Amino acid sequence: MELRRRLGREHEVVVVTPNRLWNWIPSNIWVGVGLMTKNDVTFELGPVYAGLGIRYEQARAVELHADGKTDAPHPFVTIERTDAEHRGAREELEYDYLVNATGPKLNFGATPGLGPEGNTLSVCTFDHAVETAKKLEVAIERLKGGDRLTFVIGTGHGTCTCQGAAFEYAFNLEFELRKAGVREKARVVFLTNEAELGDFGVDGMQLRTSSMIIPGKLFAESLFAERGVEWVTGAHVQKVEPGVAHYETLDGELHTLDFDFAMLLPPFRGADLVALDRSGADITSEVFAPNGFMKVDADYAAKPYEEWRAEDWPRTYQSPKYPNIFAAGIAFAPPHAISRPRKTKNGTMIAPAPPRTGMPSGIIGRTVARSIVSMIEGATGAPTHTASMATMGAACVASAGASFWSGTAASMTMFPIVPDYQKYPIYGRDLFYTTAEIGSAGHRIKSILHTMFLYKAKAKPGWWLIPE
Repeated sequence: MELRRRLGREHEVVVVTPNRLWNWIPSNIWVGVGLMTKNDVTFELGPVYAGLGIRYEQARAVELHADGKTDAPHPFVTIERTDAEHRGAREELEYDYLVNATGPKLNFGATPGLGPEGNTLSVCTFDHAVETAKKLEVAIERLKGGDRLTFVIGTGHGTCTCQGAAFEYAFNLEFELRKAGVREKARVVFLTNEAELGDFGVDGMQLRTSSMIIPGKLFAESLFAERGVEWVTGAHVQKVEPGVAHYETLDGELHTLDFDFAMLLPPFRGADLVALDRSGADITSEVFAPNGFMKVDADYAAKPYEEWRAEDWPRTYQSPKYPNIFAAGIAFAPPHAISRPRKTKNGTMIAPAPPRTGMPSGIIGRTVARSIVSMIEGATGAPTHTASMATMGAACVASAGASFWSGTAASMTMFPIVPDYQKYPIYGRDLFYTTAEIGSAGHRIKSILHTMFLYKAKAKPGWWLIPE
């Protein structure tokens, strides 16, 4: 949308996506507790792109040919159709500039038994969330019938990201149990790979509130204690069998947790796009990291935690191998985690992956688009716009129960996302911009954001005035 708005009509903007529907993912948590429907969080992509003059291909990219072929040197991607009429058909799509913005592959297979095809539920897609809401409705009826049930919410692997989504779902579920009058019969457990609550994959935070500075751990634990939600931290789920999760903790001990209802998020990996050179030889390892995310202008040299620096993080998101390729949002490979990496005595890695969803993805996407426009218009042969997560702030409104009168949300900001202990030696962040409050105003803001971003994504008049 940003490219189309800024480029003349002599330039063609093409979107390749396997999806027919666009999904406002942050509101999937409300779908997952039955407060919203699929139609509340999705809309048809075709009419929006047609109205903007953007070419829309319902397909997935499967091969990247950045050098072209021996007999045709122009770069192209091989796409595979996902629409019902042409499903599975492959085509070659030439490009001058390419933005890899696939988002993540939901890697449920990393943990045996994890996911809707296994023994747990999910809110990662709208279809997952719809099924989760149905299972929650059944569970509530069982509670009303006198059963006592255990609900386990959290992360399903030691390297998961997006703990915030699990956090939100846990408290929305707890809120709905209270609304239904069955809370006293339910045990709610938060199972997370964070070393401590409030880590969120950003190494925790010191937070400025209206009256004091407090650790994020204290802020989070206070909310969990207030709502009667138990927590297990530093957990790597090894496998999930029907009704029981097997997990290892940072001390290397093995545990089991019985459940009647489990919503566990999967780890992410890249979209498994294969890169081939002009002769057809596989060069995927030169373009992508082992986790499938695209290498960009970051410092990927392996180094101990104590040597991590803010400048390790990418600024332009340009491929070092191909100057006309960029990766935006989750599609780019981070240089390392943000939280301190930890291993158990058994060698199991339990460390949250760095979050790159939401506001950072939007800012990065806009930055990449503006750099490409400058390069096309001849202002420079190099990217002109930057958006390092080490110089970027972020805001998050985490729902803790949805109701106009009694709903609440935790409103949090941080600056920067990646801590910089050289610039901010004590806390790594500027505490003037690193804050947290919880209350009913936060819920109303969350509801407004839902409306605003759907309006923006539908390219309604003035959509570009709404910030990321």
